[in-house]
Amino acid sequence: EPPKIRLPRHLKQTYTRRVGETVNLVIPFQGKPRAKVSWEKNGSPIDKNDINIRNTESDTIIFIRKAERGHSGEYDMKVEVENLVDKATIDIQIVDRPGPPEVVTIEDVWGENVNLSWKPPKDDGNAAITGYTIQKADKKSMEWFTVIEHYHRTSATINELVIGNEYYFRVFAENMCGLSEDATMTKESALIAKDGKVYKYPVYDDFDFSERPLFTQPLVNTFAVAGYNATLNCSVRGNPKPKITWMKNKVLIMNDPRYRMFSNQGVCTLEIRKPSPYDGGTYTCRAVNELGEAEVDCKLEVRGKG
Repeated sequence: EPPKIRLPRHLKQTYTRRVGETVNLVIPFQGKPRAKVSWEKNGSPIDKNDINIRNTESDTIIFIRKAERGHSGEYDMKVEVENLVDKATIDIQIVDRPGPPEVVTIEDVWGENVNLSWKPPKDDGNAAITGYTIQKADKKSMEWFTVIEHYHRTSATINELVIGNEYYFRVFAENMCGLSEDATMTKESALIAKDGKVYKYPVYDDFDFSERPLFTQPLVNTFAVAGYNATLNCSVRGNPKPKITWMKNKVLIMNDPRYRMFSNQGVCTLEIRKPSPYDGGTYTCRAVNELGEAEVDCKLEVRGKG
């Protein structure tokens, strides 16, 4: 009787098990006189100490007590009777939960919305990534709430955030085994500002490279009413922290009691106390560090009362 492997239907496609589960496969065959059965994994002999194989006259059994990722691969079975041979291949895939996404970044903040992006995990758990779960936490409580589940893309916009709150975000990866054990959190927070101007505060770590000044929010042309304080705002980033100066019509503002200048977390503010029409003109904010400088400017127009 010539050799013939009767591969069960469920083994004709990839056979998937989770890490820690048992693999117990019975593959019937025929062939007389007694057939000789041999196995290889990925083209090499199978380690009998690691994978248990038992042969009878009519079937062969592969047994793995606790599957590990390393047991994944192509298993080639060969049945020989005298000079006749039949072959079959079984593809075994041992899967686990994935690692977390590599990095999660706040790309933009506007109004009550934050745009996030992330990179897929380095370790997919040996199975396709099926989605991501995104959570938010208010900086004050740091309690995490899920905002999106089973999300397929690697960027998302989070809506309906509370004005005046500051948020961190984190993302889990997901495959057929479930969510990654850990999540990757944004290094920076997003402040949903009360005045509609929104800033994200960069966080500089030791491994961050130096950066020349860059204005992330420009100055905007502003109308003020004579006698009422006016403020000009912009935001800048840079490493080392840039030195900020202000100019009116290209002339440096120095020790003038009508102006107050302050800078907080990269947000630069010039307050003009009770301006008169004379205070109108072009105002410039300049940021300088050892790598370079940047400027933004705007026009201020002061209108008389009434």
